[in-house]
Amino acid sequence: MNILKSKHSPWWWLPTTYMAEGLPYFAVNTIAVLMYAKMGVSNGDMAFYTAWLYLPWVIKPFWAPFVDIIKSKRWWTITMQFLIAISMASVAFCINLPFFFATTLAAFWIMAFCSATHDIAADGYYMLALDDSQQAAYVGVRSTFYRIASVIGQGALVILAGYIEQSTGDVSLAWSVIFIVLTAFFLIIGTYHIWAMPKVSADSQRNTNGSWRKILTDFKNTFVTFFAKPHVLSALAFMLLYRLPEAMMLKLVQPFFIASQADGGLGLTTKQVGVVNGTVGVIALLFGGIIGGICISRGGLKRWLWPMALALTLPCCFYCYLAMAQPSDLLLINIGVFVEQFGYGFGFTAFMLYLIHFSDGQYKTAHYSFCTAFMALGMMLPGMVAGWIQEALNSISIFGDDGPQGYINFFWWVMLCCIPTLIVCMIVKIDPEFGKKKIK
Repeated sequence: MNILKSKHSPWWWLPTTYMAEGLPYFAVNTIAVLMYAKMGVSNGDMAFYTAWLYLPWVIKPFWAPFVDIIKSKRWWTITMQFLIAISMASVAFCINLPFFFATTLAAFWIMAFCSATHDIAADGYYMLALDDSQQAAYVGVRSTFYRIASVIGQGALVILAGYIEQSTGDVSLAWSVIFIVLTAFFLIIGTYHIWAMPKVSADSQRNTNGSWRKILTDFKNTFVTFFAKPHVLSALAFMLLYRLPEAMMLKLVQPFFIASQADGGLGLTTKQVGVVNGTVGVIALLFGGIIGGICISRGGLKRWLWPMALALTLPCCFYCYLAMAQPSDLLLINIGVFVEQFGYGFGFTAFMLYLIHFSDGQYKTAHYSFCTAFMALGMMLPGMVAGWIQEALNSISIFGDDGPQGYINFFWWVMLCCIPTLIVCMIVKIDPEFGKKKIK
């Protein structure tokens, strides 16, 4: 019994499961953007089509209930890992084809759908396999290994692609190797989880009598009660617009990094992007989130909303400076990215706490899934047009300089997008006591 208990310790499966949850998300939303930019896809096409890859996370609440009654969470988790491996292999193969853009996009969309489904199943399995005290004890482990996946996906793998690109001069080969590595990882991890993830009785005991009708009824109730919540319109405006500057900027930052100085970029190599964006940026994001959580626990969400909104918006001006000055000093670029990502991590804390605040009530789990869907929609829609806006603004001379403006006008546009963020902070309703640490 002790051997079985040791084998089924969460340490056997929880770290690998949450690394498997994070890696495809960053492959779809970060690696794909940089890969297409390096492969010569225009900013307009790249931003529009990769923004569509958010769609599975937007519509995730609509099929999440069916994961509950079709097979077990364990089955879904492992199956999705093998399907993600297949989609990764498809990207590696299709990247060398003449029509690589369309075929790899199809593979990325399948990967995104499987990743979103994996999120549903893995989080559900976590709640079924662990009791309340274990869930609390391992929540930090779960978050840590998801962040490790972030560093690997946005940092280590990008740096590896840079080394291969530099040594071979073949961009498509570099990214093909990255997705072969990811394919191998998911094949190994899926096979490993067949052994490591225990079969949980609560996961396999499902009552399917009347389940379909019950699902539809429950979904209708959660949907109606969500939109019947007090101040729902201001809440929706907050969910969609609070992150507008980041949503606009997200798809264009990496193309800005790698574009030549003649084209208005910084001229960084792929390796340097991996260091700046995937390590320095991620570390700053983590620190910002941690400090943000501490601040809210001491003063409450309402008190810290405005400082956090300003921290989210004002550091975007660093990109205006980088676009105008085009510095070659990597330390200066790293400092600018660190400050901006720290501010984003600090400000994003308020956003996530607000989602929890608004979701509170009878259907808080289902309502939270709706909130995260609107969060994804708020990132998807601006991202779709960001590339076209940058290309349109490139030819407009605002500051009196002749010739293409590169990214200068676009980042000033991002600063204008900070205004809606501040407006929604004025109208959103928050309980003054929410978020404060209770003193016993």
